[in-house]
Amino acid sequence: MKLALILWLAHTLPQPVADPMCLATTVYLEARGQPAIGQRAIAEVVLRRRDSGRWGDSVCDVATAPGQFAMALLNPNQRLREPAAGLTALSIALQTSWNWSLPVRERHDVVPGANAFTPGAIDSSAGHARVIRRIGAHTFYRAGALAAR
Repeated sequence: MKLALILWLAHTLPQPVADPMCLATTVYLEARGQPAIGQRAIAEVVLRRRDSGRWGDSVCDVATAPGQFAMALLNPNQRLREPAAGLTALSIALQTSWNWSLPVRERHDVVPGANAFTPGAIDSSAGHARVIRRIGAHTFYRAGALAAR
C-alpha cells in the first residue's frame, strides 16, 4: 500500500476511523522493527501533541503536520511493505489509545511528559530538552519549545 492512499484516507474518513489509522501509520513509519515499548512511546508522543492542540485537534492533524513526523516527511509514493509490522503497529496504536482514554492518574505511560523524540542520543545540557528515556533507537524527551500553547 502506498503512503499516498493513507494520506488521502486520513483526510477523507471520519476522525474516529482516521485517527487510529494515522497513529498506526506513524508508529509503523517511525519505529517498525523497534521494541514494542518503543513503538508505544512513539504513539504517546503523538497523543500528547494532539492533547496540546499546537499541531491540530486530531491525531491525523498531528501526524501530518509539516516537518513533524514521517507521514509528512516521506515521499507519498513510498510503499508500506511489511504487513506484519503494520499489524503490530495497529495493535500498539489501539492499545495506547485505549490507555490514553483513561483518566490521567490511571494511565500507564511509557514516556511520561515526553513530547518529542529523536533517533540516537540528544544533548540536553543546553537546557532546551529534558531526556525522559531512551528506548531502542530513539531518545524521548520533553522539549520546552514544544509545550502546550
